[in-house]
Amino acid sequence: METEQVDLTQFIRDIPDFPKEGILFKDITPLLAAPEAFRESIRLFAEEYHNKGIDVIISAEARGFIFGCPLAVEINAGFVPIRKPGKLPHQTRAFDYDLEYGTDTLEVHIDGITAGQNVLVIDDLLATGGTVSACCNLVEKAGANVVGCGFLVELLALDGANRIAPHDIFSLIKY
Repeated sequence: METEQVDLTQFIRDIPDFPKEGILFKDITPLLAAPEAFRESIRLFAEEYHNKGIDVIISAEARGFIFGCPLAVEINAGFVPIRKPGKLPHQTRAFDYDLEYGTDTLEVHIDGITAGQNVLVIDDLLATGGTVSACCNLVEKAGANVVGCGFLVELLALDGANRIAPHDIFSLIKY
C-alpha cells in the first residue's frame, strides 16, 4: 500500500519578531504535534541515510534530539547526545566555538564517538551553521568520519551550508 507524501511545509509556523524584533522564527512544534508529519520527516531522513554505513547519529541539545533519536532507531545506528558543559555525567571531550554574540561550548562523552566510526549529524534547523560546525569538529577530534549533516529546515539566506562545508548536507525543507 503506497501512502501519499505529506507536505511538511504546511506544519512549519512563522513567528514574527521572535526571539527578537526583525527575526522570523520557523516554529517546528506544529510538525511535532502532527503524527503524520513527524513520521514523514523521520521516513524521509531514513530514506536518505539508509544503507550509508552510519554507525552513530549525533545531535546537539535539545531539538536535534527530537529527530536524531527516532532516526537512529529507524536506521539501526547508535545515538550520542551532544550537550552543553556540565550536563554529561562521564568524562567529556569539549569544543569551543564562536557565536554572533560570544562563544559557546559543546561536549560529548569521550567514549561516545570512536576513531573510524561513520557519524551522521542531525539537527532541526540549519541557520548560520555554528552549532553543527562545532558538532563536526567534535566528531573529527575523535578520529571519526562525518558522513553528512541532515536538517528538517535550512535557512538558505544565512549560508550555514558554507560554514559546514565540505560536509554533505541534506535538508527536508528549504527557505
